[in-house]
Amino acid sequence: MRLHTMTWMEVDAYLKEQNGIIVPIGSTEQHGPIGLIGTDSICPEVIADRAAETLGCIVGPTISVGMAQHHLAFAGSIALRPSTLILVIRDYVLSLARNGFERFYFLNGHGGNIATISAAFSEIHAEKSLNPGWERPHVRCKLANWFGFESIRSLSRELYGDREGSHATPSEVAVTQFACPGHIKSVAMDPAPPRPRAFLDADDYRSIYPDGRIGADSFLATPEAGGRLVAASAASVVDDYTAFMKEV
Repeated sequence: MRLHTMTWMEVDAYLKEQNGIIVPIGSTEQHGPIGLIGTDSICPEVIADRAAETLGCIVGPTISVGMAQHHLAFAGSIALRPSTLILVIRDYVLSLARNGFERFYFLNGHGGNIATISAAFSEIHAEKSLNPGWERPHVRCKLANWFGFESIRSLSRELYGDREGSHATPSEVAVTQFACPGHIKSVAMDPAPPRPRAFLDADDYRSIYPDGRIGADSFLATPEAGGRLVAASAASVVDDYTAFMKEV
């Protein structure tokens, strides 16, 4: 169930039965020669939809622009400052909390978002701590990375061994190939060189990784593998979300 394809009356009825929502969050950034710019948003979105079919829960609008300043030397990348993303998340959550949503399960597709999402949660909890008379529901937020479940780490090792890398990975490219079969790209490329050092700003990133990949052999991706990854991650989301909803 997508929030933006429901009416307000349908949402009102839903809130009489349950108060949780899955929020896909990602980024709009380069993903190497064959990775789609929307990869980090497409992945959590398709996995959230699959999990929601089992859970019977609502999936909120995807936050598709994230903290990606280090990718800005590549055409098409868009970034929010961490302070801006914190405010976006805060207002998203508090808007829905006003009418009864209480549990917000953020399914993330971009490693660069993790610290900022955690900081946003702290801002949200501070809202209540600093305003003892706050009458909105008890809000609880959780962050999960679709690629961080053991089911995915294990499957990625099986599929790609030590060639997974850490950006424009064959796993994430495979998920987009499964989700968007009409947009599969094919470009000749060499195996990715090892990661030399941590990057700093956007220009530094591009000087170290000229084609955008970080140690990842994206060309190993297939839509068939993407289907397996989506199924594995969605099953893990079902278990994790269910446990989250049961927390006291």
